[in-house]
Amino acid sequence: MNAGLSKNGRDTLAGRLTRTLIVWVGGVWMLCVLAVVWYVDREINHNFDNELVEVSHRMFDMAVQELDKLQQAGTPAETPMIAPKQLFSEDAVKYQVVDIHEHVLLRSAEAPTGAFDVPLASGFANNQTWRIYTVRHPTRGLYFQVADPLDERRTALNRTLFGLIIPLGAVLPLLALVLRNVARTELRVLQQLAGEIEKRSGSDLRPITLPGLPRELRSVGDHVNSLLERLSHSLDVERALAANAAHELRTPLAAARLRLQTALEHDLQRNDVQAALDALQMLSHRTEKLLQLSRAESGASLARSRVDLVQLAGAVVQEFWNDPQMDERLALKLPDSAAPVAVGDVDALAIALRNLVENALRYSGNGRVVVEVMAPCTLAVRDSGPGVSPMQLATLQQRHVRHSSDRAGYGLGLSIVGTIVEKHNAKLELASPPAGAASGFEARIVLQPA
Repeated sequence: MNAGLSKNGRDTLAGRLTRTLIVWVGGVWMLCVLAVVWYVDREINHNFDNELVEVSHRMFDMAVQELDKLQQAGTPAETPMIAPKQLFSEDAVKYQVVDIHEHVLLRSAEAPTGAFDVPLASGFANNQTWRIYTVRHPTRGLYFQVADPLDERRTALNRTLFGLIIPLGAVLPLLALVLRNVARTELRVLQQLAGEIEKRSGSDLRPITLPGLPRELRSVGDHVNSLLERLSHSLDVERALAANAAHELRTPLAAARLRLQTALEHDLQRNDVQAALDALQMLSHRTEKLLQLSRAESGASLARSRVDLVQLAGAVVQEFWNDPQMDERLALKLPDSAAPVAVGDVDALAIALRNLVENALRYSGNGRVVVEVMAPCTLAVRDSGPGVSPMQLATLQQRHVRHSSDRAGYGLGLSIVGTIVEKHNAKLELASPPAGAASGFEARIVLQPA
């Protein structure tokens, strides 16, 4: 297992990149070498062939004249004769003059004694040793064959091949060293990014700022910063829930405990038990509000769908109408035109509207409360109560701020509404008194139309 860990430790990104580059650069270089070898081989053969053609046309007549001289000197025609001198002193050309029966009549000293083992026809032909070019005399039944050893061509090609491969083998180690240094230098910024990420913890969620990042790593850094931002927001929601719970639940818990202790000491008096139940009811109400606030702040699972505001308002108001005492106090006013349709989360918007209605019913005394759906996409809750002062209106959305003697306060309810509205990129408009009224309070949620 230690060996495996050691191997993984050496298997760095820089090492992988270096090995991959060496393999690919070496492979491409080798392909280029093969292409050059093919081209050089083609050119060598082409040049040698041109030389054979040129020599054959220049030497044919001279070889025929030499053959005629030897025959006139009394040499039998069927006896192969060697030219007494080189027709071209600068080149040791291998040639033969043969008749139509493939009898060698004249040859150079370096040429084989027997006829070349190739078909007797004009053009090029190869055997195991020679590259032969044959040309026929235009008026006589003679053929002139010029030969070139294939070994010479192979030797020229091998020199070219070794001249390209040997420098490649010598340069590869140097190339590997250069590529390794380049990879390490270019990937140093990745190590810096990894180091910055490693420094982050639950107590340090600052964004990562590394100037000069390449485009790919800049995208990674942006995604990491987005993740850190969401994580920081989640931690803030968690801390806020704990703080809100400690603040909001302390008083109801203490009151319930005191009432129950008093009831126990006085043999379960009915009034004390009822007071304890009221305290527990307030505790339940506060707990529900805190959970709503936590859900709204986290923005968890907020949908983005079409919401019919008429159906939404009707469902929320119907919940309150289930209480007979609310029939006369709560009214629903709908638009004459088509029902407005907004974009948002129907459950979250229902929570926001329910909180506005609860606040209006609680703080308007026995006044009338109207829930109105207005075009283009607005939900309004209006009451005829005493309202609030301009100074109080400015602090209504702050948590734990209460403006009534029963300590229930607008704080949490309007804070929940404000958070939900913010998550929907909507507006929360508060007015006291409403436009055209002498007293009362109005809250409007202005949503984006679908």
